[in-house]
Amino acid sequence: MRALTRALVSVTAAVGIAAGGLATAGTATAAPASAQQQAASGEVGTLAVENLGLTRAEARKVQGWLAKHWNYNDAIDGYLGENSWKAFQRCLAKYWGYEDKIDGIVGPNTIEALQRLLRANGDYDGAIDGLAGPKTRSGFETWANRL
Repeated sequence: MRALTRALVSVTAAVGIAAGGLATAGTATAAPASAQQQAASGEVGTLAVENLGLTRAEARKVQGWLAKHWNYNDAIDGYLGENSWKAFQRCLAKYWGYEDKIDGIVGPNTIEALQRLLRANGDYDGAIDGLAGPKTRSGFETWANRL
């Protein structure tokens, strides 16, 4: 009888430990992100820079060109952010078939119009597909370095 009682206590204890561990694991996994993690992810969202492979020096050339020709009046800092792309979209809308919103978002329509610009200048021979692949990035770099 004593052996049976000891076995039952051991099994009950093991089940209790396992159940407690599962209950704690569920709340630990669902814990919200720390304030530091939330702040870091918020910073990433506000930067929204898309240089499409350009170095900062190359991006500064593009920003200088945008300032001269397309009413770009933000910092010439080598980070192609929302305002840089809004200015670029104005150019793409006027000459290269961009028909979407001037919103500074580098989506497929922006890339297609950029590819048309690059192709017309002899810097791109790929498909007009809205994908910023290696040929698009290389063409953009070549074009930027001529500015």
